Amino acid sequence: MNEFSQRRVKLVFILSLFTTGISALWFFLARSLNLNELSLYIAATIPFFICSAIISKVGNLTLARFVYLVAFNISVVLTSSFIGKAGSVEFILLFAMALPFVFFSFRREKSYVALFPVLSIVLWILLYVSDFNLFTITKMDTTLAATYIYPVSIFTTAVLVTYQLIFFSMINARYYSNIQDEREDAIEASNAKSQFLSMMSHEIRTPMNAIIGLSHILGDTNPRPNQEENIDALNYSGKILLNLLNNVLDYSKMETSGVALDPIPTDVMSAVKQIKKIHEPGCLGKGITFKLQVDEKLPMLLLDIVRFNQVINNLVSNAIKFTKQGSVTLKITKQEDRNGNVCMRTEIIDTGIGITKEQQEKIWQPFTQASISTNRLYGGTGLGLPIVKSIVEAMGSTVHIDSEVAQGSRFYFDLEVKSISNEKLNQDNGKKGRNLKGRRILLVEDNKINIMVGKQILERANLVVDVAFDGLMAVNMVKENDYCAVLMDIQMPIMDGYTSSIEIRKFNTTLPILALSASVFLEVKSKIEQSGMNGFIFKPFDPEDLYNRIEAVIDLPLAS
Repeated sequence: MNEFSQRRVKLVFILSLFTTGISALWFFLARSLNLNELSLYIAATIPFFICSAIISKVGNLTLARFVYLVAFNISVVLTSSFIGKAGSVEFILLFAMALPFVFFSFRREKSYVALFPVLSIVLWILLYVSDFNLFTITKMDTTLAATYIYPVSIFTTAVLVTYQLIFFSMINARYYSNIQDEREDAIEASNAKSQFLSMMSHEIRTPMNAIIGLSHILGDTNPRPNQEENIDALNYSGKILLNLLNNVLDYSKMETSGVALDPIPTDVMSAVKQIKKIHEPGCLGKGITFKLQVDEKLPMLLLDIVRFNQVINNLVSNAIKFTKQGSVTLKITKQEDRNGNVCMRTEIIDTGIGITKEQQEKIWQPFTQASISTNRLYGGTGLGLPIVKSIVEAMGSTVHIDSEVAQGSRFYFDLEVKSISNEKLNQDNGKKGRNLKGRRILLVEDNKINIMVGKQILERANLVVDVAFDGLMAVNMVKENDYCAVLMDIQMPIMDGYTSSIEIRKFNTTLPILALSASVFLEVKSKIEQSGMNGFIFKPFDPEDLYNRIEAVIDLPLAS
């Protein structure tokens, strides 16, 4: 038996013995009042309670509970019928009505939970309808009944109901204690998971920053034609690895806080051209074609392009993975205008292996692929489509799929997006041209490779770059020099980025400090804000994004 059943066995056993004792007291009370016939009936029910205790210990809990409840109800009604209304013995049936709710399982034995309270109610009604002549018309003297039996009846009812309430309270206390323990365990497990993912994010993103950064630098230094393909492959592989890491982290965040959207004015054509640039080498390597079809009628849209690109990247990556010949098509069309909003349909069509009807329901589950053989042949975490589903639903739509085995698949969804006029877009984008030449910036970083990569990227924008290898060194250098901005790593020896920023803010409250963070978790963002930093840049970073963020915060004169 499991623990749940053992608790009920113990309850039935103790209650059977307890009721045996109460029945014995009633037997002697009936004897002392010369109610010999009643005493015999009471004596006849005592063996049933003893049998209930024995049967529950033997293991037949269902039979034990049946014996107990039937014997108890009959015993109370018999006694009440012999003593009459003046004795109020029938009130003990209140205990019998509530008992099935602790005797039986709500999940597995609902019918018994309903049956036995109804039995007690029916017997009580029959007593009143028959004027307490249900088993006999001979009654005890009403004066004696009121004087001796009534107090005992009320006392017995009070004892049994009190026992019941205490038992209920103990069960509830134990239940809520278990819930609290499980809640604390769940919080600890969640915190441990977040800490682990944050640490792994930092450890993986740090070298990835170097890989993606160096591939960008190499591609920007006029490589020989025979090197370009290798550089593109290096950059593409780094971005695929980053996408895999982002999927794992995104799924973890979506479990707890859902999907946050940040819509910005977007040129869809320009955005998806970048997607084609990323995925086309992979298609060429497999001998398949990548087709891009974007409706020229699409205006500028207010869209979370980062999340939109994430959806398309996942769907396109899947399509390429499962397509051996033919093509992969990304198609975006304007459907209709609705009160200033544009209905835009996005389709990813492939000529790959296809998905059966049965498998189409499974693929949206986390860590699940269409089949075990699919996982063995093609790999993957099984997180891409669940993340796609979560993001598209957060955008107010649903992903649909049409697929035939060996023919290919079509994933599509419709988004209703606010359109942006060119005049408003020009106002929003009314920023000065980039002018970083001669600006002095402090790069705080302890990883030598990241220092090399970061310094080269920054110097390509004609920035003057100083380097601090830990947070304490950064504090001292800020005291001695004027910088237009500080790029602050978070995890460093001697003094971390949080503490360093707090120390800098004690004597300089205006210097822009941007965190270089390899963690994307909310608690890290919160600590960045609390320590006085002005924002953060995720590692690995895109050079153009880095330049834009620096340009947005600098406000100091040129370096001397």
